[in-house]
Formats: sequence, structure tokens, C-alpha cells
Amino acid sequence: MLTSLKRLLASIVDYAGLFPPAQLSLPEAMNTYDRAHSSPHSWMLDRFVLPATRLPEFVKLLPILSEEIPSSQHWSLSIILSKNWLAELEQIHRITEAEFHCKDSIRISALEVAPLSPVEIQQGYLDLPAEVDTFFEIPFDADLEPHLNILQQIGAGAKLRTGGMTGDAFPDSTQLGQRILSFANARIPFKATAGLHHPLRGHCFTHASDMTSTTRASTTMHGFLNVAIASAFAYHHAITLNEAVAILEELSIDPFQFSVTEVRWHHHSLSISEIEHSRSQFFRSFGSCSFQEPINDLYDLRFL
Repeated sequence: MLTSLKRLLASIVDYAGLFPPAQLSLPEAMNTYDRAHSSPHSWMLDRFVLPATRLPEFVKLLPILSEEIPSSQHWSLSIILSKNWLAELEQIHRITEAEFHCKDSIRISALEVAPLSPVEIQQGYLDLPAEVDTFFEIPFDADLEPHLNILQQIGAGAKLRTGGMTGDAFPDSTQLGQRILSFANARIPFKATAGLHHPLRGHCFTHASDMTSTTRASTTMHGFLNVAIASAFAYHHAITLNEAVAILEELSIDPFQFSVTEVRWHHHSLSISEIEHSRSQFFRSFGSCSFQEPINDLYDLRFL
């Protein structure tokens, strides 16, 4: 794989196998994550996404998995917090302090918080652990500026929902482009969740549970390569909204050129250092219920 593409995709997938449409059991998801960590493509993998309410179950299963797979890897967790986030933070602290056998194998490296008002964030942010990345979900219909102001004040990140089980859960390219540019201008890091299973933009079927295989609706899914490239250009103030939308709507890999030294899109280019800086400081990762699906698509594009 070319250096520029590998830097763009390094540690980009937060594995969310517990969530739809995969919706695996916790033992299945843990085994899948552990196998992915031992695979040749582990460089693309980052955290295991776990709801706070499932942490006690996870802690009980961990010794069993370690016995079955002695080479089991260190676990980097991204914990999903509900609107009851402050009580859940207390529970997490009690569990991690009490379960001594997990201290060397678990690291809570990120928190993902359900949508809250800026006032609610302001009231509780002092309880957040300083050493953990925190991402507050901001719905697309929320008033953005107050959220940007509070996230800047507390040094936290944002979470974008880029898809879901129904077509209306997918933002259009203008909505997504505007949000990416707003975060870039405010220098607020973000992660994405849902709807980024494939490298490039394309059509997909939604997975709503009340739909049969013959009546499922079709929608357009954003590509994780499109989002990563648009975000990197946005972070370095190199593109307009129209250009961001154009990148997000590219259906083919042909307009993008990857080399050992840069990524190009038409007359725009990003150096290796700019790519690395954007990934470490801005677009951090995306949650996917499949790790293998993105890998398979990259093989189809002959990138792997």
C-alpha cells in the first residue's frame, strides 16, 4: 500500500460489532475484534466500541477470552455514554478500580456521549477524565454555534452520525460538508459513526427491521475515503464548501491520486505530514460494525 493512503487510513476504524446491522453478541464481537488485532490489517483498527451499560458483562467475559486465546491483545475501549452520562462515569470508575485483573488489559481511551445541550455539557464536563478523548454527538438539526463554543472551551471533540437504519439517517453531502468545514474552522476534532462501511460513496439498502428483503429502501451511503480526504483538505483550509461537496460525491477512485509523498485531487494536494496532522488532530476515526467489509472493498480497489 502506498504511504500516503496508509497514513490516511491508519487506526481509522473503531470496531462497533455490537451495533446494527451486524448486531453481534458481545462474545462474538470480542472474538472478532481480537482476530482483527492479529490480522495483517490491524494497522487500520483502533478502539472497541462498547456501551457503558455493557462494561460489567465485558469485564466478566475478558478472562474467559484470555484463557481461550492466550495471545489476546490489549483492549482500547471507546465507551458509549447515554444522557445519564455522569452516573455512568461513576459506574465506570467503580468497575475499573474494583476489577484488578483487567487493569493491565483494558484502557478506556475514548468516550462518546449522546446528544446533550451545551448547558448540559457545561454542567458536567469537569467530571470527564482529562486523559481520555471525549466526543459529544451533535445532531444535524441542532444549533451548531453554541455547541462549537462549549467544545472549544472544554477541549472536547464532536461526533457525527453519518448514517443509520433508515434513509433519513444519512445526511446529504452539503450537510456533511458544512459540518466538516465548521469543525475545521473551529479546530474541533471529530469522529463519525454509522454509514461509512465502504471506501467510496455509493448506493446501499437500508436495514430497517420492519422491511423485508424485497421492500427495503435504497439510499446513498458516504464513503470513508471521501470523508477522510475532504476532512484533511478542510483542516488545512484548502477547499470551499462546493469543493468539499464535490469530494464527498466522488463515486470513483479515479479523481484521487495516491503516491509515496502525497494525495492529490485535481489541483489540490496534501503532503504526508499534512495527512498525518489531519488524522491525529481532526478526523480521528469512524465506527463500523464490520472490520472485514472495508478491507474487502480496499482489496477490490487494488489498494491492498
